[in-house]
Amino acid sequence: MKQCFFCSQNLKDVDYKEIDLLQRFVSGQGKIIDPRYSGICAKHQRKVAQAIKRARYLGLLPFVSR
Repeated sequence: MKQCFFCSQNLKDVDYKEIDLLQRFVSGQGKIIDPRYSGICAKHQRKVAQAIKRARYLGLLPFVSR
């Protein structure tokens, strides 16, 4: 099993303004990557999903890829 990226880096919060970080957890089609493939723990998966949704709402990330 992979080590959680956020736990290994000692990162507490996931910010919706960090687009480069969030794009690592979004597929080419614009979908949020499953934690089994991304390797992040459940606590951080919930925070990443919330941050991605906020960034999408503000127009920082696309809802779908064309």
